Amino acid sequence: MFKNVIVGVDARQGGRDAIALAKQLVAQDGELAFAYVYRSDRMPVRGSSGAFEASERQRGLDLLSTARVESNVQAKLLAAGSPSVGRGLHELADRENADLLVVGSTRHGLIGRVLIGDDTRAALGGAPCAIAIAPAGYAERPSTLSEIGVGFNESAESEHALSVARLLAAEHGARVSAFEAVSLPGYLLSGAAAPAAAPIGDAIVDLVADALRRIAALGGVEPHAAYGVPGEELALYGAAVDLLIIGSRSYGPIGRIVHGSVSAHLARTARCPLLVLTRGARERFASDERKPAPEATTALT
Repeated sequence: MFKNVIVGVDARQGGRDAIALAKQLVAQDGELAFAYVYRSDRMPVRGSSGAFEASERQRGLDLLSTARVESNVQAKLLAAGSPSVGRGLHELADRENADLLVVGSTRHGLIGRVLIGDDTRAALGGAPCAIAIAPAGYAERPSTLSEIGVGFNESAESEHALSVARLLAAEHGARVSAFEAVSLPGYLLSGAAAPAAAPIGDAIVDLVADALRRIAALGGVEPHAAYGVPGEELALYGAAVDLLIIGSRSYGPIGRIVHGSVSAHLARTARCPLLVLTRGARERFASDERKPAPEATTALT
């Protein structure tokens, strides 16, 4: 499914984890690009030369070349300067028309640097493609995609996540499961009287049962549901799958990560790889679906 994949690589473990995950997600006929972003103010100081930037770019290319040899994959090498790592990765993904950007989750790796004091949140909020986050240490224990999980809540974003999960499952011969976290209506939590009020325990059982029925009705999906905080329950569910896919309601996952969303919680705590589908990813997916199928041709003999 993902044919143009950019991998954020640095000299740390997060870069190696990202490469391992990208190798799993790229389509058989897809292409990988390793990207390194070095700090560049883009406002040259008077009297300075381009020697320092040229040196940084070459250092990045050397690092990427080593990573390519160590990972034993064919990959295009991209080194670019930017005021921040996050902004640079976003711009490279945009420039290369990538459909997936893969990063590591270690605090001192690429995604950690995005999360800590990045002043380019607005630019990152418009990420043009999906973003996959590899858990720490993934390179040492990469797993085949046997079960792909989806965070589901009947929203348009979760419907898209399920569609992507089905496509990836078909590519990898995997099964699909979906999880919904349910919560009690506000009037029950506040203790106020409700129409035909029932014990809270019974209400929770009914909510979970209803969620399981909704997911089972989707067809071809193993249903899971639990009562609790969505981020925490999804993290627990993610421990049992090989890839967890969630939709993002904003323009991109990084803005939501910075502001403490479910994506943020999962980026920190998920034990499996996380695939966040941005608004840009949804729009691209919808555009591809609208394209007419190629006309069949008849071979002449």
